[in-house]
Amino acid sequence: MNDRAEQSGGPRYGWTTGACALASTAAAYTALLTGRFPDPVSVRLPKGHEPAFALCRERLGEGWAMAGVVKDAGDDPDVTHGAVVGVTVSRGRPGSGVTFRAGSGVGTVTKPGLPLAVGEPAINPVPRRLISELVADTAAAHRDDGDLVVEVSVEDGEELARHTWNPRLGILGGLSILGTTGVVVPYSCSAWIDSIRRGVDVARAEGLRHVAGCTGSTSERTVTELHGLPPEALLDMGDFAGAVLKYLRRHPVPRLTIAGGIGKLAKLADGHLDLHSKRSQVDFARLAGLVTRAGGSTELADRVSRANTALEALEISAAEGVRLGELVARQAREVALETLRGAPVEVETVVIDRSGTVRGRCPSP
Repeated sequence: MNDRAEQSGGPRYGWTTGACALASTAAAYTALLTGRFPDPVSVRLPKGHEPAFALCRERLGEGWAMAGVVKDAGDDPDVTHGAVVGVTVSRGRPGSGVTFRAGSGVGTVTKPGLPLAVGEPAINPVPRRLISELVADTAAAHRDDGDLVVEVSVEDGEELARHTWNPRLGILGGLSILGTTGVVVPYSCSAWIDSIRRGVDVARAEGLRHVAGCTGSTSERTVTELHGLPPEALLDMGDFAGAVLKYLRRHPVPRLTIAGGIGKLAKLADGHLDLHSKRSQVDFARLAGLVTRAGGSTELADRVSRANTALEALEISAAEGVRLGELVARQAREVALETLRGAPVEVETVVIDRSGTVRGRCPSP
């Protein structure tokens, strides 16, 4: 593939599953009309990029054609990097326009709240629009009617989907065909943030009144034990506390629990909304200040300020009867409420240790 999105020696950009499906559609439909596959096949993306994709699959039959390309996610750690995204096109009913189907490895929507109706293949609106526009332009150039069935598939997509949010969102049977610009920006984490938003949408559509933003599997287990929440209520927040809070500010759910380890919640308590270690650090001086205000000794505050980890600070505080987890939970809740800006959301924060034991909770039940 070329047109590496003007990287100027920086991280290598890639292409979304939607861009790959667009390219595969272009090659397959051209072959259906002319008997020949363009290889490489070039497509134009919404922001003007014009990548060229080499075909790794091409098959032509009576009334149908199939083409496939290998997804290149660039330098982004994308679970779909290297997957083969294929499209089979065939003639549709006269006047039907473009009809989308989920092939092998592409999921089907089974729950409300997503931008697609229940029962629809998980091919998102922007890829659908781009594919439909491409079919219309190609049909006009070849004087064809453009009534086409477009079946998108991803090899091993059902297995890959187990490592995504899709099962929790009610997208079953495979991956989603995603992308708004067609370009994958390395480490932008836009797909993760989009999954958080879709998780909130599904929870609201299911009528859930309590969701939990969790930093990992241990905090998910703890929250499930505390509240008995269904899987649909658990938002795999990771480091993106801000994404959860800002989306709930616009699309509120009555109750929110934010749960995570002392290190992550200490960063939130300090006002950080991105909790990744590369973008925020635990401020041990501030933790020492919390200890002092809670009546801890000067010696304890000094030891906390020099701790190697937030967990060490938690343990040495506990040894002297200072519940640092509670202090962090209280301050993290205040930051969450400030970020929600008055949205009608009750907030609980839960601080855990590595075993999942609750070491701080605010408000306490």
